[in-house]
Amino acid sequence: MYTAGVVFFAIRKSTDSKVRKSATKVMLILFAWLLFQGVVTEQGVYSDTLEMLPPMIFLLGILPCIVFFSWLFLSPTGKSFLRALSVSHLSFVHIVRIPVEFVLLWLCLHGVIPVLMTFEGWNFDILMGLSAPLILYYGYYKNRVSKTLLLAWNVIGMLMLAFIFIIAVMSAPFPLQQLAFDEPNIALLAFPYSWLPTFIVPIAFATHIKAITELRKKSTL
Repeated sequence: MYTAGVVFFAIRKSTDSKVRKSATKVMLILFAWLLFQGVVTEQGVYSDTLEMLPPMIFLLGILPCIVFFSWLFLSPTGKSFLRALSVSHLSFVHIVRIPVEFVLLWLCLHGVIPVLMTFEGWNFDILMGLSAPLILYYGYYKNRVSKTLLLAWNVIGMLMLAFIFIIAVMSAPFPLQQLAFDEPNIALLAFPYSWLPTFIVPIAFATHIKAITELRKKSTL
């Protein structure tokens, strides 16, 4: 709910009155998406179709996010909506990466994801969550961080998300599994953890893309 709350906050703080008025509608769409993911996950659509290629979680959870955000970044309407949102407001979403990493560790201790998906293994994304408050305060609100450093932070954050996503996919018990055969990633096919790849990660990834796009266009913040 924190991630959805950040999106709502960013929309409500927009300088565009039309965008501000769309906040309730956007939240209803987001909650409908979360509800849909919850229902299909609880019905076993993701966990009971492991032999499918591509996996159902990709077809019903990840692919729609790719299509939606492609529209948002490429269409005139989507671009206009994004321009009205502040990167400094949206970037609060990255703080959620701290509790997410501890949830992943907890899941690992219960044997439903491999250790390589945690910060005790190959996942160092917690560093992005821990540094996010500093970037928000000194970078976006105090303007004491250079554009180059902010750009690098967002690029690194995007690459870290992509890296752990690849690890998660390669560790899942799909036909193309390449990692963690003794302790596969099955938690993210269960509720509510399926919200991570189908909601939290796409929004965090999109926020990085928006930040990178704006930073490349501006000489100063």
